[in-house]
Amino acid sequence: MSEAKVAKINRLNRIAGQVRGVAQMIEDDRYCMDILHQMQAVKSALAKVESQVLKDHAACCVAEAIASGDEDEQREKFEELVVLFEKARS
Repeated sequence: MSEAKVAKINRLNRIAGQVRGVAQMIEDDRYCMDILHQMQAVKSALAKVESQVLKDHAACCVAEAIASGDEDEQREKFEELVVLFEKARS
């Protein structure tokens, strides 16, 4: 497994731990602002992993489609990104 993949998996495992921690905070009736701060940290950590996966997609899948010269494949990769960003806005 590549170093980059291991780093993403490790980060996701830490995020999973953070989410379990937030659930425990709610069970323990912790102060709402403390919970919200932890939730913001989780969202930020997820956004970093998402950004890395997006960069990987552009560097690999999109770049391969462009290099192939296949207009249908290029269009497909572009459409995938458009759909993803449209969903993110909803």
